[in-house]
Amino acid sequence: MDESPYTLSGKTILVTGASSGIGKATAVACSRLGAKLIITGRDEARLNQTLHVLAGGEHTLVKCDLTKEDEIQNLVNHIEKLDGIVYCAGTQQTCIAKMLNRDVIQNLMNTNFLSTVMLNAALLSRKKVNKGASIVFVSSAAASHVSEVGNAAYSASKGALSSFGRVLATELAPRKIRVNMVAPAMVRTAIMEKFDVSEEEFIENEKMYPLGYGEPEDIANTIAFLLSDAARWITGTELLLDGGLTLH
Repeated sequence: MDESPYTLSGKTILVTGASSGIGKATAVACSRLGAKLIITGRDEARLNQTLHVLAGGEHTLVKCDLTKEDEIQNLVNHIEKLDGIVYCAGTQQTCIAKMLNRDVIQNLMNTNFLSTVMLNAALLSRKKVNKGASIVFVSSAAASHVSEVGNAAYSASKGALSSFGRVLATELAPRKIRVNMVAPAMVRTAIMEKFDVSEEEFIENEKMYPLGYGEPEDIANTIAFLLSDAARWITGTELLLDGGLTLH
């Protein structure tokens, strides 16, 4: 019997931001589909927690702060060849436009955009990505699909990531390397704690979602599909994952 195109067996996949939330769920989902994982993040203790719940063996943990060039190079040194990359590392910070300052903007752009782009450049320039590989960027519904008060800089950082991904898809197409983005709306992760709203306000907001808020596994399963050979004819696409929010 032919192997399912949805399997990740035999693939080596790097997941950034794997210490929690969507990154952790993605690493777990990929391991269950047979992938060998390289997981990275800034919090080594939480990375170890992720490592211990991965299925199978031969997974690798590399602590890395992607905003630091020397740590990016150290991470790349630990990598031989990759069949998939998932860029999950990111942060959230709300600030209304008239109160924005350089520190807020630089924090969001450095973490959500610049650090990811620089790691990607290092991996490609050092020929760490196999022909036919799949790259997935975790963007946000806030990038271009929905607008929320206080999200201007965050939306801009994620929008930059989505735009970068589309151009990268064009550049890497000759090597059959696919590049796609997922754009989640509200997902139940620790990042929700960064919003200055009450539990009652969250409950009221969730009523806008026909399918309710998402779980990290909902995003992880979509990412696993994009990494698999089942998605071999999909590139340059941004998949909106919003539980029906934009149906209204």
